[in-house]
Amino acid sequence: MGLFNKFISQTQKPEGFLGKMMINNMNSGHAKMADWAISFLPAEGVLSALEIGCGGGRNAGALLKKYPSAFVSAIDYSPLSVAKAAEFNKKAIEAGRCTVKQGDASHLDFAEQSFDLATAFETIYFWPQLEKCFAGVACVLKTGGRFMIVNECNGEDSAGEFWEKRIEGMKVYTPSQVEEMLKSTGFSKVTVHRHEKKPWFAVIAEK
Repeated sequence: MGLFNKFISQTQKPEGFLGKMMINNMNSGHAKMADWAISFLPAEGVLSALEIGCGGGRNAGALLKKYPSAFVSAIDYSPLSVAKAAEFNKKAIEAGRCTVKQGDASHLDFAEQSFDLATAFETIYFWPQLEKCFAGVACVLKTGGRFMIVNECNGEDSAGEFWEKRIEGMKVYTPSQVEEMLKSTGFSKVTVHRHEKKPWFAVIAEK
């Protein structure tokens, strides 16, 4: 495996030196897309949020800023990402507004009806048994809670196939596939937002 493929494979579970580079790249490289997506969330009404696959923690920080009265729980499969996200959100953690811990999207260790909002930025590509994971998110959301999924690739052009071939375990989904699975796993109203010029899309599903 060449260095480029080794580096991009760090998107699934960052480890070691290349993993640290990838996490830093995630925080900066995905910021514009994340902020674009977050703009579609309601301005208020969120007191508890779950950031799944938090990476370097930048997006958990963005949620803390958007909802200054909210408590944000952030989880990631990678211990390296957990450490970076905790460092990034150190002040919020010390203030009692945030927690960061290792976790798995397929086994969410939270009580039912815990959150007003759950988010997943650039991560569902790697979730095993996606419908089962979506059902788990629905379980920890309060009635009326929202689940936002944000992807850079929409599976409708050659880019998705390019990355799938180079990153082991990656699966790119189209917006319609995501919408269909959400509706079959406990979500009612599903809204899809597409970027005007890029293949970015944000899906917001209501429980």
